Amino acid sequence: MWRHIASNALSLFIVILIVVGGMIAWGKTQYSQPGPLAEAICVRVKSGSNMSRVSEDLGGRGAITNPSIFRVGANYTEKSGQLKAGSFLVPDGASMAEIVDIVTRGGASTCGTEVVYRIGVKRAELRVRELDPATNRFVDVLSFDPSEGAAPAGYTKVRAEADTRYRIALAEGATSWQIIQALGQADFLSGGDGGTPDEGTLAPDSYEVTSGSTRADLLGRMQAAQIERLDEAWQNRDADLPISTPEEALILASIVEKETGLATERPQVASVFVNRLRKGMLLQTDPTVIYGVTNGQGALGRGLRQSELRKQTPYNTYVIKGLPPTPIANPGVDAINAALHPADTGYIFFVANGTGGHAFATTLSEHNRNVAVWRKIEAGQSGN
Repeated sequence: MWRHIASNALSLFIVILIVVGGMIAWGKTQYSQPGPLAEAICVRVKSGSNMSRVSEDLGGRGAITNPSIFRVGANYTEKSGQLKAGSFLVPDGASMAEIVDIVTRGGASTCGTEVVYRIGVKRAELRVRELDPATNRFVDVLSFDPSEGAAPAGYTKVRAEADTRYRIALAEGATSWQIIQALGQADFLSGGDGGTPDEGTLAPDSYEVTSGSTRADLLGRMQAAQIERLDEAWQNRDADLPISTPEEALILASIVEKETGLATERPQVASVFVNRLRKGMLLQTDPTVIYGVTNGQGALGRGLRQSELRKQTPYNTYVIKGLPPTPIANPGVDAINAALHPADTGYIFFVANGTGGHAFATTLSEHNRNVAVWRKIEAGQSGN
């Protein structure tokens, strides 16, 4: 009898082993095979959360088939204790193993809310935007100018969230004074700025920051980037340019930046000023005169007066020969490259053409015809 009992027990044990083995194999398959998500989602892991809460959230949103297997797999791979706070993009069809890796890998959040502070030539604008996981594109939620009053409630809410990301987007052509004024309105930055940096020394670009980052550190990054860009461009400059230092290249680039917003015509605009410098002609460019009037502190808001065009100032290129003493804005890399690689033209004149670009000329008579066309366009616009 005891032999029979032992035989049955052994048979039962073997059956249990087979069942357990089968369940383990099934669980491994479930853990590693593509998941049920039909489209990507954004998963937010709050600070202090745990794998159990995350698994239930994923299960409720249809991202995983079995929260228990998800937790067991995370424990088995020793990743349960590596959960990171943040917002993470989970692609469609992601397996449980892939999702565990995503929420434990660390690094910056890959989706969720982003605050972008755009500092432009005319105004600064703060935008709150959310990543749409299905299209992998950001959608603007709200926007406002922080200098024009209290922040909206929607912004206050995302400021309180630990996983909100922040970015400074600095446009080409803004002056250092404008940048400092705008950064002073960014409540997610801290500390003083250390004074207004020299004109032209801040690189227009997009800079990711964290809440509490100091303004001084951000400005240091901008200055380091501009130095690197200018050094590289200067080393690769065209031969026989009528400028002798990187600082003069930066001045010329700032003028090119302020004269045109079209990247495609910057080399042509640069060629006009290079040709004028070679011929010993006055540069006669309005943006330098305007800078001399405003000191870079905001837009002029009106046309230049004849008295201002005749007045002897270091920035009046209708009166002084050569370049002004400093840049008149912070030029982008395209303007720097245009100044050091101007188009090979005979142009010495240009005027607006009514389409956002300019008409170029090699002779005064040709330029006068272009000006006449522009005057007619202006008259038509003022009559509308």
